[in-house]
Amino acid sequence: MASYKILSLTGLRVALGGLFFYAGITKVANPDWSAAGYLKGAENFTGFFGWLASPQVLPLTNFLNEWGLTLLGISLILGIFVRLSAPLGAAMMVLYYVALSFPFPNEHAFIFDEHIVYALALLVLASQHAGRHYGLDAVIKSRFS
Repeated sequence: MASYKILSLTGLRVALGGLFFYAGITKVANPDWSAAGYLKGAENFTGFFGWLASPQVLPLTNFLNEWGLTLLGISLILGIFVRLSAPLGAAMMVLYYVALSFPFPNEHAFIFDEHIVYALALLVLASQHAGRHYGLDAVIKSRFS
């Protein structure tokens, strides 16, 4: 029987995967979606986020955001390349977070908000080899070890 740790990691991995997949695929499916509003509303590092929203860079920013979230979700759901995708997803969450107002990132948070929780959960998944538990990372490991 699978241990509590393995079931917990697997459940967390799949649940976060569904969350990120949905967040990404709804952006991919909406031709009017753009990160410009979020980036222009940044309250920290306004020069950097303004550059990401510039007309020359925004198409790449949108593409990386849409497909980064979608592929992160697929990676987590299937449990494949989790040790690569999870830290990249954590970095994305930190970028979302640092654009927000500090110490109140949103009206219902003080210092920490969901972006930090997602980033930490993704790092836990990467550090615990969560893709090897009921995921395709286990298949890859068995084939190449």
